[in-house]
Amino acid sequence: MFYDNKIWIGDADGEKVCIEPKMANRHGLIAGATGTGKTITLKVLAESFSDEGVPVFLADIKGDLSGMCRPGADSEDMQKRINKFGLDRCGFSYQAYPSVFWDIYGKMGVPARTTISEMGPVLLAKLMDLNDTQADILTVVFKIADDRNLLLIDTKDLKSMLQYVAEHNDEFSMEYGNISKQSVAAILRNVVALEAQGGEDFFAEPALNLSDWFFGGSGGKGPINILDCRQLVHDTTLYSTFLLWLLSELFETLPEVGDMDKPRMVFFFDEAHLLFKDISKALRNKIEQVVKLIRSKGVGVYFITQSPKDIPDEILGQLGNKIQHALRAYTPAEEKATRAVAASFRTNPEFDTYEVLTNLGTGEAIMSVLDEKGVPGIVKKCKVLPPRSLMGPISDEEKQKEIMMNNLYLKYQQGVDRDSAYEFFQRMAKEEDLRKEQDAQAAAAAKEQAAADKEEEKARQAEERKRQKEEERAEREAKNRRKQVASSAAGTIGRELGNMVGKFIGGSFGKKLGGNVGASLARNIMGTFIK
Repeated sequence: MFYDNKIWIGDADGEKVCIEPKMANRHGLIAGATGTGKTITLKVLAESFSDEGVPVFLADIKGDLSGMCRPGADSEDMQKRINKFGLDRCGFSYQAYPSVFWDIYGKMGVPARTTISEMGPVLLAKLMDLNDTQADILTVVFKIADDRNLLLIDTKDLKSMLQYVAEHNDEFSMEYGNISKQSVAAILRNVVALEAQGGEDFFAEPALNLSDWFFGGSGGKGPINILDCRQLVHDTTLYSTFLLWLLSELFETLPEVGDMDKPRMVFFFDEAHLLFKDISKALRNKIEQVVKLIRSKGVGVYFITQSPKDIPDEILGQLGNKIQHALRAYTPAEEKATRAVAASFRTNPEFDTYEVLTNLGTGEAIMSVLDEKGVPGIVKKCKVLPPRSLMGPISDEEKQKEIMMNNLYLKYQQGVDRDSAYEFFQRMAKEEDLRKEQDAQAAAAAKEQAAADKEEEKARQAEERKRQKEEERAEREAKNRRKQVASSAAGTIGRELGNMVGKFIGGSFGKKLGGNVGASLARNIMGTFIK
């Protein structure tokens, strides 16, 4: 409850235990065994930040946070708690909070999408569980896409880019280093598996604009953005990767503001152990860096988990406001871990922290918060205040009405598939097919023209041969006619000469004989000269 300009979360024998708003961005922890009241504590904190006008993000694992959009229900037990804490004298009333429901699958909330490029190769490699070599190649693929101004929005963009790189790996290997086709094929298989897990819905546009999480409150309250994780948590890798992306995106986009009177935004990550499950050292270092530095952007991060040991020590040391519900120590290992948790608090001389921690009831916790100077306070045993909104969830039907009534639903409900790498490669393939078709048509036309030219030449040659034959025949006929004329003339002349000679020698008989001999002789002589 936001009271007296502080985040009032618990009561320690009449003493109010509060988080200073200007220290809320120093992060925090809500831990405890199952059923000890962590969810109620989370709701009380979230409501208090909203009352202060601070936007809140909640990861709703069990679906029991949807009741925040409805005022709480009065009961005898609630009245006892209200009177016990003196809340009736502090302005306590049941209230509904401005809530926006989100779902990366778009079923139980406004679609929360992002793009392949915005996710980046590091988180994407974690999401697809790539080995180091494959992760390096994925980074190179992103670099190639960036160098060529190709947008990677959805999974089909990434698949197209991977296929293109594999087809031209010899060319790219000279510039970017060795790119194994086998590694690219392995990444492609993981992309296909990612699509089957809902990646086609998650990686799309319009992408989530985190600035929308800072607006939408009413009555001066900060909006409470609730991510429905009931389906998402079954894919623990996608769950953790999405939450890490949210933090990274905020870290990269928000400007430095230094210390503020109150946080710019507060994140609550339930089942926080999933964030750190099976992650590389490099990724863990990145999380540590973001958690350490994002407070200077005015953002507070609160991890909710069963045991503080679920959080790496490097990050646990960054959490200034700690609320620890009961832990059970039934085995030597559990006892050792619980004693380590108790020892992490600043000692209170009035009680044994370990004994109190192992005997806390539901709704009770030990707390240590930062004072105005940022110094951890001594640990105190507290009873957690009740929430002002509905403790349980609303029905899915009521939730759907809340979703569709929100203006952000109109903005994000319909997916958009704009021009990106996939479309670019589709056009390139069509252009290549068109070029090949044009080349084939040109080759066919050239072949047809060559065949036509050959036929034409063949016809010309045939015509030429025919002409030559006709000329030769005409020449032969002309020769024959000349020969006949010459032979006839020679014969006539020879006969006349023969007649004259024969008549002179032998009378009429000689004349006849001489004519015949003269004609024959003249024709032979003429034939010698005319071939």
